[in-house]
Amino acid sequence: MEIFRKVSDMQAFAKNAIREGKKIALVPTMGFLHEGHLSLIDRACKEADVVIVSIFVNPTQFGPTEDLDKYPRDFQRDKDLCEARGASAIFAPEPSEMYAPDRSIWVDEEKLSKKLCGKSRPIHFRGVCTVVSKLFNICLPDVAIFGQKDAQQALIIKRMVRDLNFPIEIIVSPLIREASGLAMSSRNKYLTAEQKEDALSLSRSLKTAEKMIAKDGLSACGAAVEAMRAEITTCNGEIDYIECLDSSTLEEPTDKTTELLIALAVKFGTTRLIDNILIGV
Repeated sequence: MEIFRKVSDMQAFAKNAIREGKKIALVPTMGFLHEGHLSLIDRACKEADVVIVSIFVNPTQFGPTEDLDKYPRDFQRDKDLCEARGASAIFAPEPSEMYAPDRSIWVDEEKLSKKLCGKSRPIHFRGVCTVVSKLFNICLPDVAIFGQKDAQQALIIKRMVRDLNFPIEIIVSPLIREASGLAMSSRNKYLTAEQKEDALSLSRSLKTAEKMIAKDGLSACGAAVEAMRAEITTCNGEIDYIECLDSSTLEEPTDKTTELLIALAVKFGTTRLIDNILIGV
């Protein structure tokens, strides 16, 4: 497995793979890998001959009061995990390699990014779209693998690829949970034992909502959200949002909706967690 720090070196590696007729898969990450990330690498290995994992804590998607400096990092551990799972290369640049000091170009999505996380994190998806566009141009993948845990991000990336004509297939892999039901996240390490127990209310409440909607259909959405809100609040969660939306548009569901996305963002202490579930209707 090779490690690249420079854009030019990563591009040269990718171009050589293309010349050799190899299919490239990219797994974009911010590092501190867990089993959720590793499941994406596993999928990438099935899809392509060459698997590139990017490890880059992207500063442009963090707001001024968010946890950029505290975001967990452990490159040696990440390297060992990538190698064990069969990755071909890691791209791990410094911010100065990715962003010129006088940068003035951004990639901004103007509709899907205004919902859910975009309400409280207004610059977040501009940073995501910009860095993912750059990673696509640097790593030159045929396919890129994203996780369902970041459901809004995955939908936005699909829209970006469609609207900007990137010749890349986007695959969204299932959300991976701990045995307890808690969605795997690099930020879980911030939780105290008590907060981790409280955070189990997220997956429990999603299951409650799923049962309510399975029983009564779309008419149960409002009651399901209120039931979730009550359970999470009882467990000391500070709710950013809980919403039940059409999974393809992030709009309120209609009689044309075939799949619901119930998504939430909740703080336990200072740690903000997201989770979601897809429900066919």
